[in-house]
Amino acid sequence: MDFFELLAFGDTGWGDEMLKGALMTVLVSISAMAIGLFVSVFGTMSKMSNNGFVRGIGNTYTTIVRGIPELLVIYLLYFGLNNAVMGIAKGVFGYDQYIELPVFLVAAIAVGLISGAYSTEVIRGAFLAVPKGQVEAAKSVGMNKFLIFHRVLVPQVLRYALPGLGNVWQLTLKDTALIMVTGLVEIMRQAHIGAGSTHEPFVFYITAALLYLVLTTVSSQALNSAENWANKGVRRA
Repeated sequence: MDFFELLAFGDTGWGDEMLKGALMTVLVSISAMAIGLFVSVFGTMSKMSNNGFVRGIGNTYTTIVRGIPELLVIYLLYFGLNNAVMGIAKGVFGYDQYIELPVFLVAAIAVGLISGAYSTEVIRGAFLAVPKGQVEAAKSVGMNKFLIFHRVLVPQVLRYALPGLGNVWQLTLKDTALIMVTGLVEIMRQAHIGAGSTHEPFVFYITAALLYLVLTTVSSQALNSAENWANKGVRRA
């Protein structure tokens, strides 16, 4: 079979399976990025806290997650979460049967925690980039803390953080290739299955590369548009 026959749609080809894998990659990436942003809010608050213990928790999280390989984080969570749930079920409810969390959920949480560590540093840097004089000026005109946060800090933090968060999104999108070890069928897992079934690894892995390239290119265009919108009215040096 030639390249196009192998990637045909229907019962004779693998085209629809590869597209389903691409859809799964996008779904995991979006879920992981959402989890990562949620985690990064608390990570940023902890790292900027005046309390040494709270600040230590944030620093420990970002140091550990950024300091060990992403694949190891996925393995630890894949096996650790299931064991933790079974331990809680047995200790609290007396349930001693095997429990396995949905693979999609575990994969999204694992990649999300990785994404959150990098997003934390991006958002913290964006907060520090806002000139302190603007906060002091807001206080001088009578703004309370909520108004300062809502009208002064948030718009500028988002503008400063957007390029960095765009890079985190691209990394998150590519990190989903590592979740093939969990058995979730995304692009790389489907390419691996197709290569093993047809003994045509080059066809499937080059197809996987093209799919990732399409996803990252579309993402780059969308992120550039978002950055241009966020910088409307901002005078460039």
